[in-house]
Amino acid sequence: MNLRYYILFANYEQGLALRDILLADGVPNRIAPAPRAIQGDLSCGMSLLVEPEHIEAARRSIEAHNAPYHRIASLEGQIQSHRDRYC
Repeated sequence: MNLRYYILFANYEQGLALRDILLADGVPNRIAPAPRAIQGDLSCGMSLLVEPEHIEAARRSIEAHNAPYHRIASLEGQIQSHRDRYC
C-alpha cells in the first residue's frame, strides 16, 4: 500500500507557517500540490505531504503549537516515481 497524508490549508500562509513548525520539530514533510480529489472547495492548492511513519508526530506538533490547518486527508497511490519513464 502506497498511502500518503496531505495536510490541507485555507491559504498558503498557514501552510508555510506549519512547514516551519514541523521542520523545527524534526518532522519530515514537503510542499506538494493538493490533489484535486481531496481539495474540495479550498482555493489554496498547496498541501504538506507527510509519510505515514511521520503523521502521528505531525499531529502532535500541530496540537502542541495550536497550528491552523483545514484537515488531514489520506490518499493511496498518488506518487509513482516511474510514471514518466519511457526506457
